[in-house]
Amino acid sequence: MKFFYLATLLAAANAFTSSPSVISSVGEKSLNNVFADSSAHRTRRATIVMDGKANAIRDRITSVKNTRKITMAMKLVAAAKVRRAQDSVMATRPFSETLQSVFGGLINRIDGTDLDLPLLTQREVKKVTLLVITGDRGLCGGYNSFMIKKAEARYLELTKQGIEVDFVLVGKKGISYFERRYPSDIRKTFECGQNPDASQALSISEEVLNTFLSGETDAVELLYTKFVSLIASTPSTRTLIPFSASEITNKGDEVFQLTSDGGEFGVERTELEVAEPQEFGNDMIFEQEPAQIVNSILPLYLNGQILRTIQESVASELAARMQSMQSASDNAGELAKNLSMEYNRARQAAVTQEILEIVSGAAALE
Repeated sequence: MKFFYLATLLAAANAFTSSPSVISSVGEKSLNNVFADSSAHRTRRATIVMDGKANAIRDRITSVKNTRKITMAMKLVAAAKVRRAQDSVMATRPFSETLQSVFGGLINRIDGTDLDLPLLTQREVKKVTLLVITGDRGLCGGYNSFMIKKAEARYLELTKQGIEVDFVLVGKKGISYFERRYPSDIRKTFECGQNPDASQALSISEEVLNTFLSGETDAVELLYTKFVSLIASTPSTRTLIPFSASEITNKGDEVFQLTSDGGEFGVERTELEVAEPQEFGNDMIFEQEPAQIVNSILPLYLNGQILRTIQESVASELAARMQSMQSASDNAGELAKNLSMEYNRARQAAVTQEILEIVSGAAALE
């Protein structure tokens, strides 16, 4: 029993003699960690922000700047296409002038007698066909919506008067809208595209001509967007068929030209005078009657008018897209600026917080 008590006392003595070394080693280790942390604070860069909010803002700034590059590129692409549309209009101008000149000369040769031609005959209007031109794509502001609203308003106006109405639609946006609203009133649909040509206009003119000459409709109205400037376009309506001989011979024309002055895009419009009627002498003998020649010229004139209005509508769409992309680029730049200010505030707050922690830690060690 005495041996057991002696062993217990020896064990307790060993424990008390070894504990100071353990405590000293632990204290030494913690003190070394404190000095190591303080030296790390002195060498680290204060510009590094590890805050999650600041990192999210920085990622968003990068995304907004990339979006701005995309919208600026789309604006420049639209500007190049506007110039192409301008060149297309100028290329068709000589044919239109010659056609108008020959038509005026034939009307003068007939000497004002009444022309009994189907395309010049006014009928009692019981049914109207609306030829509506819209775009195939979006991202062009209110271009498509303005045209669709005008066409629908005209449709409702005619139906309230008891007149039947059907549609010939050009452009995917108008097709998708009216197919949902008035599917039974759609006669024919065509895509618009970005580079209209004579074959496309010919297929449209053949459709409306056959519809009118067969008696299925009494008038054809054209709804298109008139190109005014790069920042303005006007939805317009005009009667396409039947024709008016006086309107064909007395109506002038205008062309537009895209310019870039001082790095800014602009448009110059030029009013063109009416083409002088071609003179046909009284001794000139026609193989066919002048009235028959006029009747064969009218479809060509219709084809030219449809091609011209499609080109003008495409130019209006591209100008609207240019303006829309410019607005988007400006908004992206403003948003990036505001986000940069917010990021700098968050970064400054994080750096200030780190300085306060270092000062508080140093004060605690004193």
